[in-house]
Amino acid sequence: MDWLKKIPIGQYVSGKSSWLRGIDPRIKLSWILLFLLTPILANSLWRISIAFVLLLITFLSFLPPRIWWRSLVFLLAFSLVIGSLSIVLPASQSSFALPIRASNEIPGAIILSRSWEIFRLGPIDFGGISLGPLIIDRRSAELGIKTSTLIFTVIHSVNLILITTPPEDLVWAIRWFFAPLTLLGFPLEKLSFQLLLALRFLPLVQEELQNLFRSIGVRAIDFKKLGLKSSLGLFVTLGERLLSNILLRAEQGADSLMSRQGLWLSSEQLRPNIVINPKYLWINISSIFLLLIAISLRCLYGTS
Repeated sequence: MDWLKKIPIGQYVSGKSSWLRGIDPRIKLSWILLFLLTPILANSLWRISIAFVLLLITFLSFLPPRIWWRSLVFLLAFSLVIGSLSIVLPASQSSFALPIRASNEIPGAIILSRSWEIFRLGPIDFGGISLGPLIIDRRSAELGIKTSTLIFTVIHSVNLILITTPPEDLVWAIRWFFAPLTLLGFPLEKLSFQLLLALRFLPLVQEELQNLFRSIGVRAIDFKKLGLKSSLGLFVTLGERLLSNILLRAEQGADSLMSRQGLWLSSEQLRPNIVINPKYLWINISSIFLLLIAISLRCLYGTS
């Protein structure tokens, strides 16, 4: 029943076995923005490429496989299922139900037949696939690729930075990027500390959820004998207990903060050591160089 501990999605895992831990958190956030923003209005080749780059980074990161392989397998399976459903399920009204004017009524009209090919490379083409009443063409295949790669890229890239970067480093990097807002009077110091508390609060929520699932497993509840109505009532009760436990933890955190006279940490106290350590200079320079290359490739080959 300790599956949340075995799949640390979004939780920082301490260690020194990966070069990802030595990259400046500001550069990591820049890479995350690359993975999150570049798929917008990009072609399928770029979306597939950044998914493979994420897989390559994961396998070459020298992170212990026990940290990422379970979440990676689950995410790949979930992305493939959603992508397959996006390919075969109709997303709009059928074209047969739409009123179409006859072509002979329009003088000089040029009739263009719809291309059903999925892939073409010179004289070689791969035509559409018929699954009963459903036909998979290039548009449906592109929709499935966009859906599956977007889910995988967004979740896995964020998870990769969270398991290799302490919350204090992330808060400091975000505070550094938004430093010009202090000239407009934004309380960035207070907002940064609240963000740090929120990141620290996520493992507590997962722990409470794990405890509730463990309590169900220990009692060996037979849902078939309970019936649908009783099972729904049980899950509603578990949701209420989860919410009350989370609010209790939040109240305890607020009491501990008030016992320290409500003081919050400044951004300078959260400054990571890798920023000023010359040991990681070559890693940061290489990351910036590869980031610029990736942006150039997106401009050259990633447009639709």
